[in-house]
Amino acid sequence: MATYNKRGYKTPKPKEVLDNENEFEEVLESGEESTTEEVFNALDETASRTEEWVAKNQKIILGIVGVIALAAVGYILFNKFVSEPKQEQALNDIYQAQVYFNEALTNTQNPDSLFNLALKGGEGKLGLVNLADQYSGSKAGNLANYYAGMAYLHTKDFKNAEKYLLAYKAEDIMTKALALGALGDAYSELNKLDAAIDSYKKAAEVDENDFTAPKFLMKAGQLAYLNNKKAEAHAIFSTIKEKYETSREAVNIDALIAMTE
Repeated sequence: MATYNKRGYKTPKPKEVLDNENEFEEVLESGEESTTEEVFNALDETASRTEEWVAKNQKIILGIVGVIALAAVGYILFNKFVSEPKQEQALNDIYQAQVYFNEALTNTQNPDSLFNLALKGGEGKLGLVNLADQYSGSKAGNLANYYAGMAYLHTKDFKNAEKYLLAYKAEDIMTKALALGALGDAYSELNKLDAAIDSYKKAAEVDENDFTAPKFLMKAGQLAYLNNKKAEAHAIFSTIKEKYETSREAVNIDALIAMTE
């Protein structure tokens, strides 16, 4: 007699197979429960150890937190009651020195006396030299370095000009370029030719404008040419032609380039 399977009909699994599957599922379930329980137990143990450590070292932890809090409060109080008033006083003190300096720049009769007043002080106010020393590390002290270097350069005290210009840490592009250019002048007068050329080139690179950059490059190129550094002079003059062709320094630049070929 022929046999057939009805649609959807599944042959029953042998009892042995069912028993094996049930056993496998039981193992899985028991394994998951065991693993989960072990994880939670481990977490509980870790938390307990952490709580014990914190309780045991509570004084040390509170001490560290206290030190950090005191340091933060101290920093805020220092800035508010010491640093800021000192900075304000320094800016007030430097004002008169700046007045003398600016007057010296426009005085064609006797500028050196005004530059000396700016450097040494007058009318009961400190001069730039004392300001740079007394407020060393502050913005006012740094600014005093810049003005002192420039004043010494104008009075032809090139060693002091070098000293204070090197101490100046520029916070803006314009004064950085001017300070480097002035340092180049001081180096040139002190016969530090390589340092002078390098300082002029750096001044031009810092602020690539059409006024100061070609001016400093021209100084560098001329100094290089006069000291038989023709290849370097040629490169510098060529830079003026390529980058600053509308500047005053570029008017006769072709002749200078031809001289250095």
